[in-house]
Amino acid sequence: MRESKTIITSDFTAELNQLLDKWQDNKIFILTDDYAEKFCLPAVLECANARNSQIITIEHGDSHKTIESAVKIWSFLSEHGATRKSLMINLGGGMITDIGGFTASTFKRGMSYINIPTTLLGAVDAATGGKTGINFQGLKNEIGVFAPADTVLVNVDFFRTLDARNFLSGYAEMVKHALIESQEAWNKVLSFDFENVDYDNLKKLLAENIAIKQRIVAEDPTEQGIRKALNLGHTFGHAFETLSHKTENPLLHGYAVAYGLVCELYLSFIKLGFPKDDLLKYRHFVRENYGSFNCDCSDYESVLELMMHDKKNDEHGINFTLLSGAGEIRINQTATREEIFDCLDILFN
Repeated sequence: MRESKTIITSDFTAELNQLLDKWQDNKIFILTDDYAEKFCLPAVLECANARNSQIITIEHGDSHKTIESAVKIWSFLSEHGATRKSLMINLGGGMITDIGGFTASTFKRGMSYINIPTTLLGAVDAATGGKTGINFQGLKNEIGVFAPADTVLVNVDFFRTLDARNFLSGYAEMVKHALIESQEAWNKVLSFDFENVDYDNLKKLLAENIAIKQRIVAEDPTEQGIRKALNLGHTFGHAFETLSHKTENPLLHGYAVAYGLVCELYLSFIKLGFPKDDLLKYRHFVRENYGSFNCDCSDYESVLELMMHDKKNDEHGINFTLLSGAGEIRINQTATREEIFDCLDILFN
């Protein structure tokens, strides 16, 4: 599997123009959503090599990361003469980079694509690492392939357009990456000032954070071993996210991961001795910045049922990544029904 290159750019137009030089004899397509089209597409079209691109726009939000949207994208590519030598630029958040990578890597058995994440979540999570996919039958990322982008081009200035909730959603994944790296890295991200965002500091933290993920992905590109560390917080988190989409208040992905981390750090505490002080510090951080998840004990069985369908599971049951301490990763862990319900009690009480 080819390795993807990530560029955190200081000159977006020049960097993009240089990247697109190699595709000037072939068709370029830009996949975006209605939000990114308004706020970010004009900056892309300032690049001379992108001005003749064909634009594909779909509605924003994870509820549109579906097979129907994928068919719309494939149909557009087919009707407008895309070939294996064409290029797809995925301009948007995690939903766009997920479905864009999936449709590009399956159209005519694979065309090249570049990710330009417009959200912090997209930059630190979905756009980097080569996982692509769509939701199917109510399950998140149920259909997909491992297919890295040629390049991930990160323009931190795009993140200035984010509201507080979407900024925090992305930041939850940064906290997770730091937590699996070291106590020092974790302490650094927990001290970030959300009230007065320093974008130069964010750029440095982002570079360090993406490097953590890239190192793990390079070692285990198809998630047979250590890459499972990146699933920390996601076994509970994906269940919370899916459950919330059946309500009038769906969770942003990062919020679901933040809540999932509380549960999985508690599970780490009871099974592996994760430090209690660090568990309580993180729970306080979540309550202070992410608030509470509107769920109660009547939802426990539904959460468990969703966790049982998680794609990370194997014949041994629900699969967790846990920690004995910051940076001390333990993959392929399991838990009893009672332990899972105890974790939910810690989150909701």
